[in-house]
Amino acid sequence: MHNSARRGIVRGTAAALILLSLAGLAAAQRPAQGPKFKNIELCNGVDRTSPDIQIDACTSLIDSGKQTPQTLVIAYNNRGNAYVAKGEYDRAVQDYDQSIKLNPNYSRTFNNRGVAYQKKGEYDLAIKDFDEAIRLNAEYANAFANRAQTYQHKGEYERAARDYDEATRLKPTLEAAWSGRCWSRAIVGELQAALADCNEALRLEPNAAATFDSRGLIYLKLGEWDSAIADYTSALRLDPKLASSLYGRGLAKLTRGDTSEGNAELAAAKKLEANIVEDFIRYGVR
Repeated sequence: MHNSARRGIVRGTAAALILLSLAGLAAAQRPAQGPKFKNIELCNGVDRTSPDIQIDACTSLIDSGKQTPQTLVIAYNNRGNAYVAKGEYDRAVQDYDQSIKLNPNYSRTFNNRGVAYQKKGEYDLAIKDFDEAIRLNAEYANAFANRAQTYQHKGEYERAARDYDEATRLKPTLEAAWSGRCWSRAIVGELQAALADCNEALRLEPNAAATFDSRGLIYLKLGEWDSAIADYTSALRLDPKLASSLYGRGLAKLTRGDTSEGNAELAAAKKLEANIVEDFIRYGVR
């Protein structure tokens, strides 16, 4: 979770919030056919072309006045997910509130509302919701990973790493947890452990720009300039405007003696992200 553009402030685009869980309305109510069944499918997110399709279908179910309480719990949750996809976080929180009011023991909605709060930058509220999701379901790997990411946003990297420990233990295939722990460990200087985490994350997801960016930082800290440049180049191939990779590659090139290219890339990174120099100082790189 690098500069303010990376995984949303801390860990920007690639792994971003693992984890709006789509709950299955059909599990709560299984009509055989017809328009209502179509709305259930669409509210479950079967059509990913636009969040508005999911919002409209969930709204039809909610407004019908014919749904069971548990169906409404899931419909509000799923419509909240669609609002998050649109970046309408306040409306998402309102729907999650309704879902929780109807069923205060539904761990997914607490997790998802935590995601919305994290997106809004309300980290303490997000952590409170992830705490509750984990209290309700002690094996909820995604909630551990989301809470870890929120701790990263707050700069609490050791607490983040502990939550990532739980997430990877509970769900070893969760690439974002390996990538997130790699980043936390890279920041606190546990470089060999961080390297192993990044390698596992890239094995699970070979095209994750954020993970290449994290491993680039590790190699930068290790003084392995060529490896750092290679990883930053891979990250930029996947995300050409990833300022942290551009800045890190510029530093590696400068250290290797490529003054002209290095300075050009540092300048370009500063244009993309005004605080990039302060970010790298915070990462332990000057």
